Amino acid sequence: MLEVHQFPCLSDNYGYLLHDPDSGETACIDTPDAEAYLREAAAKGWQITQIWNTHWHPDHAGGNEAIKAATGCTVIASAAEADKTAGIDRAVGQDDVVKLGNWEAQVLDVGGHTNGHIAYHLPAAKIAFVGDAVFALGCGRMFEGTAPQFWDSLMRVKALPPETLLYCAHEYTESNARFAVHADPDNAALSDYVTDIGKQRARGLPTVPATLARELATNPFLRADDPDMQARWGGGDAVATFAALRSAKDSF
Repeated sequence: MLEVHQFPCLSDNYGYLLHDPDSGETACIDTPDAEAYLREAAAKGWQITQIWNTHWHPDHAGGNEAIKAATGCTVIASAAEADKTAGIDRAVGQDDVVKLGNWEAQVLDVGGHTNGHIAYHLPAAKIAFVGDAVFALGCGRMFEGTAPQFWDSLMRVKALPPETLLYCAHEYTESNARFAVHADPDNAALSDYVTDIGKQRARGLPTVPATLARELATNPFLRADDPDMQARWGGGDAVATFAALRSAKDSF
């Protein structure tokens, strides 16, 4: 089976090393901190062979060149952001497939946080690396995209199998939970989730990865097509509801 090694880096990022024991290949999922990635890979005895970038922001691609120089790895990143991504060897987009050994990852267009943001879904492993497109109980700030674009992206995430584990890039969950309760105060499933989050953080444990099924029931941004959320925030249109929620979170 694939192994996911998760570790904190920078102030609130998570680093991920994805390792295939059969082939011996290891992929960095984004590169927020080159030194941390090289150190963690060495401690595991893994050789980094690939980098899979989700988007161009420095806390996701800033370590590309240093890791590539140290390992000779191949850098895979968004075609729409090829001019902004250092060291890129292969540019990919929606419906492309990337491989780690015999494991296949389907590339999803999840633009909105940045216009060319992509995610990597490994259906056989029931995992997806979603960068800053979706967080536990949240979504990325809309720096470059539009509300219709971002909602279309979230629809692609919502369409994944509900048992999918979503590996997002930051530990933002407690902050996101406070807004989620404000946005959706009568959601009993959300209340239970918030209780669990508090227990996990009190013990110093990560709240990531999150199951898509739980996010579908509790994440206000993924629920912008729910009639109750639309009545509260958007007046019957999913895009308008999503835009209202994103705007409210920006100033929350």
